Amino acid sequence: MKILVINGPNMNMLGIRQPEIYGHATYEDLKSMIEGEAERLGAEVSFFQSNHEGDLVDEIQAAAGRVDGIVLNPGA
Repeated sequence: MKILVINGPNMNMLGIRQPEIYGHATYEDLKSMIEGEAERLGAEVSFFQSNHEGDLVDEIQAAAGRVDGIVLNPGA
């Protein structure tokens, strides 16, 4: 099973922007955690992040036929 995880605006700022509120875990930490769980479940996971909403729509449309599912966090 192939899963695409799409994250929207500001997810790239995890661990950087206001860590006292949002924590110190980075976007790379989040991706590593998801990769570990995907491996445990026997799934293949890929990621896309953009601060531009149109890019998110383009990625969703481009994913047709190449992934089995999408997990979408459209804004952060």
